[in-house]
Amino acid sequence: MTTSHSPGQSPGHSPGQSPGHSHGPGPGHGRHAVVLGCGMAGSLAAAALAADPGIASVTVVERDRLPAGPEHRKGLPQGHHAHVLMSGGARTVEALVPGTLERLAAAGAHRIGLPDGYVMLMPQGWLPRWTTDQYVISCTRALLDLVVRQAVFAMPGVRLREDTEVTGLAGDAAQVTGVRVRDRTTGAAAELPADFVVDATGRGSRARDWLAALGLPPVREDVVDSGLMYATRLFRAPGTAGEGFPVVNVQADPDSGGPGQTAALMPVEDGRWLVTLSGTRGGEPPSGEGEFVEFARGMRHPLVGDLIARAKPLGPVRVTRSTANRRRYYEELAAWPDGFVVLGDAVAGYNPVYGHGMSVAAHSAAALADRLREGGVRPGTARAVQRSVATAAAGAWAQATGQDVRFPGATGPRPGLTDRLMRRYMSRLLRTALGRPSIAEPVVEVFTLSAPMTRLVAPRVLLGTMLGPQLPPLSEPPLGREELARVVDGGTEDG
Repeated sequence: MTTSHSPGQSPGHSPGQSPGHSHGPGPGHGRHAVVLGCGMAGSLAAAALAADPGIASVTVVERDRLPAGPEHRKGLPQGHHAHVLMSGGARTVEALVPGTLERLAAAGAHRIGLPDGYVMLMPQGWLPRWTTDQYVISCTRALLDLVVRQAVFAMPGVRLREDTEVTGLAGDAAQVTGVRVRDRTTGAAAELPADFVVDATGRGSRARDWLAALGLPPVREDVVDSGLMYATRLFRAPGTAGEGFPVVNVQADPDSGGPGQTAALMPVEDGRWLVTLSGTRGGEPPSGEGEFVEFARGMRHPLVGDLIARAKPLGPVRVTRSTANRRRYYEELAAWPDGFVVLGDAVAGYNPVYGHGMSVAAHSAAALADRLREGGVRPGTARAVQRSVATAAAGAWAQATGQDVRFPGATGPRPGLTDRLMRRYMSRLLRTALGRPSIAEPVVEVFTLSAPMTRLVAPRVLLGTMLGPQLPPLSEPPLGREELARVVDGGTEDG
């Protein structure tokens, strides 16, 4: 059965539809593109492809049946945990899917200034709060995916084929011509012809195996694993703290010599707080509900634990251990097949504590859109996109792995001399940023993926870092009295 989707409808499985079948208009004249995976990376890639006038139709192939509302699904195992869309990524999403930020706000997502809306304990100390152009979008991952997905499937020519597993690529080492799929309900196999294929299947991507089956050489992979474990719980915010309350983030200190432990309190839709605790090997958070608050109080500062002690839990503690940083270097292959691109977590998956994955996916989809605008689908387009995707992933990879490799028991490539020198510079730069606004500004821009890492080695930044901080460090968390009163006065009311 074929259905179309308006912006207010879910592109998920509708009553009466047979699983594994596509929803929406079929391919007409012109090129046909296929996107594998309907997470954030897949949805944004579909938007980029749909905007190209040379592509008549886009089919998104999804293994799951997509929920009709903002609900968790099996294909996003980390979906229960804290996710933020950094301003660098948010602006890119808005450019790819206009109106997204307005729709997210209408659905209850919070736009929180950074650092004016953050109470953040960095490894070097408390970050002062001041107003900038940077921000994060804070909401549940399920809501974010739903809002973007609805808008993308309202675009002309975009259709969904859900409950469908991808088993391989069609074509050869020079040209990918489609994908082989299997209906997960009936077991029926089929081949979907395509002029362009994007793999956005996430951390579990099998693109390396698929390319090997076409005769391409092995793709190099790096894994940096700090052994991080995540534990997340939803709370009803106490009193009037459900709206306008800052993000509270206690970061780990990799120079402490012990396990890295973090606590993040994120205001999300419907007056709730999403609280994620994490710990590397030897410092893992508890999975039991009774120990959650005390573990948060045992961090470098007890602020998050003290706040949630006044909030009402709304569900169980959700735990995951799938947090390793994993980078696949597709751009290094001497030859690359036309008509195939890998992006998102399928290229580089990060420790989610840094909050960069979705923003990198947005930048990668924008790289695809840029290349298509330059000349559409033609020989060499896919290779150029793949190199641009690697560039988009590099900065976030350096930030995440540069920290994670320093924790006890971390596995992965050890830092070389250049990496160690850069680490010492970054530590001094961040300490300076806490007391020198001219240095804090570029740090925030890079952290939100609004500027490249090279911004941190600009001459003005190098000079300021050498001079050091101008102001003394904060001795207490910069949480205002009015903000704290909204929590304390509210007690543990249901709200």
